[in-house]
Amino acid sequence: MNSAKYPPASPSTLQADEFASQAGNPDFVLSLARGLRVIESFEGHHDGRSINEISQSTGLSRASIRRILLTLELLGYVDRSRQVYRLKTQVLRLGFSYLSSSSVVEAARPVLEHITEQLHESCSMSMLDGGQIVYVVRSAASRVLAAGLSVGSRLPAYCTSMGRVLLAALPDEDLAEYLRSLKPRAFTPKTLTRISQIKREILEVRKNGYAIVDEELEAGLRSIAVPVSTRTNRVVAAINVGTHISRIDRESLMQRCLPALQQGARNLRNMLI
Repeated sequence: MNSAKYPPASPSTLQADEFASQAGNPDFVLSLARGLRVIESFEGHHDGRSINEISQSTGLSRASIRRILLTLELLGYVDRSRQVYRLKTQVLRLGFSYLSSSSVVEAARPVLEHITEQLHESCSMSMLDGGQIVYVVRSAASRVLAAGLSVGSRLPAYCTSMGRVLLAALPDEDLAEYLRSLKPRAFTPKTLTRISQIKREILEVRKNGYAIVDEELEAGLRSIAVPVSTRTNRVVAAINVGTHISRIDRESLMQRCLPALQQGARNLRNMLI
């Protein structure tokens, strides 16, 4: 499964007109915001992008993009072949700086690995970013199904088990705002696309404390997720087990996978403030 084929559920970065709204803020660095916007525009474009393509997707002028790309090239973050620019591995340092400094991520690695060893299924942790979940830890079993997901992968929140767990933890007003701006699309015939249905599922997750999603994101994919909270009861992430429907039915998911995830979440809670 490749997260690049799943578009963002809602934008999480500043749009061009929002840059203007920060013009009166003396602490807002416009050039930095534009540079980050250009880096983000490469998501899902494995063959690189031209200045014109970046301009069309970001709303920034070609002159601004040209200067930004030249700077990034000099710093080692992009390279160029004729008129096509591509990100270099140097850009991974930006993400790894977060991963190496996050106590949640550091604590989660051995916990997820233990769950994978116990269940022989892939286990992941994600956090909510706008309308998407972002994978921050991944313990993959040797299954073909798991090959397309890795740290940094992004998926829509509304049709994923971890996404629904994280959405269920939002305050009512934030959840209402998310649902008002949501424009769901069907990835499979089983994807819930009516706002009322999605809201009902999220509220059910809030009541039960876990989420099960069957083939809403990809045919054959079944997953179960639980929240990860601190000792002050603040939900900071979600962990899940993803499997193929031919391997584990819903009853086994509840009997085998849910207790393992809940124990993992309790172990993490004891490590977090």
